[in-house]
Amino acid sequence: MNFLLIALCLVAGIILRTTGVLPENSHKGVNAWILYVALPAMSLLYIPTLTWSPSLILPLAMPLLVWAGAWLTVKLYTKRLALDKGTHAALRITAGLGNTSFIGFPLTQAYLGDNALRIAVICDQANFIALSVFGVMTALKASEVSGPAKSGVFRALVRFPPFTAFVAALVLPRFISFAPVEPLLTKLAGTLVPLALFSVGLQIHLSKWKKELPALSLGLSYKLVIAPALVFCAALAFQIKGVAAQASVFEAAMAPMVTSAILASEYQLNPRLSNLMVSVGTLLSLATTALWYLVLRAILA
Repeated sequence: MNFLLIALCLVAGIILRTTGVLPENSHKGVNAWILYVALPAMSLLYIPTLTWSPSLILPLAMPLLVWAGAWLTVKLYTKRLALDKGTHAALRITAGLGNTSFIGFPLTQAYLGDNALRIAVICDQANFIALSVFGVMTALKASEVSGPAKSGVFRALVRFPPFTAFVAALVLPRFISFAPVEPLLTKLAGTLVPLALFSVGLQIHLSKWKKELPALSLGLSYKLVIAPALVFCAALAFQIKGVAAQASVFEAAMAPMVTSAILASEYQLNPRLSNLMVSVGTLLSLATTALWYLVLRAILA
């Protein structure tokens, strides 16, 4: 049933966008609900139930490892593929940041269950910090923007509703119980999966991909194959198994983050490649995550 939901919501978004039933940029309204209501509700619902252990270091470190790998991979291939400055930065931003919530939560829940979803929330918060710090600074440097814009990074982070809710979910249960509002939080968090998938479907564009094929192939090969392999190797090296390891690798295998493409486009860092990284990556990830699930079930269970 979960996979039917994933397919239905994605296809509905694609059809309603291509047929013109919904106005342009309709996804922004959907995203507002997700960011300001559904994601905070999920943090408040799941984070207080976590039992903290050393194994949770892996989901917290996962985005940093994925970002570092993307930085190195793009650097090694910049000269070989003759990448210009904008394309170089766009690849780092999109290949280095995964769609850990909009696509990551539904797929993680479908494959690994609700316990893994608790780990996915941690991955997503750490991923957003990576976006706010490394992603923004990369975009600013590539576009040669300086000065006051940099001072807004920390302010944007602390004002981001899911991050605020994440911090509240860590602190408030020490003083009050969330039990009276758990039924409400469950209903609100339940809207995340269908709306997130619907929003992704609204934003999928596949036009004019051939010109960007070399850079697109590099970026998606890293994001869908090499990045989760790095986290997988880290889990093996530190002998971390179970749901924490599985969810961390699975989240690392997600397609590029929608917000990373928006960031790259805003600073004119090859917007066409950035959008293709998300669109093509989202479709391909439906197959590659299935393969990663088989690996995880066999080795990291």
